[in-house]
Amino acid sequence: MRANDNKRVDKLGELIKEELSLLLLREVRDPRIGFITLTGVRMSGDLRLARVYFSMMGSEEDRCNTIEGLNKAKGYLKRELAKRLSLRHMPDIIFYFDDSVEYGERIESIIRRIKTNE
Repeated sequence: MRANDNKRVDKLGELIKEELSLLLLREVRDPRIGFITLTGVRMSGDLRLARVYFSMMGSEEDRCNTIEGLNKAKGYLKRELAKRLSLRHMPDIIFYFDDSVEYGERIESIIRRIKTNE
């Protein structure tokens, strides 16, 4: 893949993230989708798949409900994104929970415990 192709893929991923954030904030009214933060979008090289990562506070059940709500809204989100971004082919969207924030907090807590035990 050439450098220009990488830029195009990254730019499209960033645009999708921005527009999805706005749609989820302003237009999607599913109560299962609470306060979430989109942390990234990874596009496949052929631009046919967008892996959308999100983080949120809450229990495992809350996460499952959120993913259900996001998957239920997927058709609407794809249609709106295709209109807003003027894409001939809208990539398929798959939502993933991004646990990197929780992982960082866990590491930080372990480091704090180690420091207090010294």
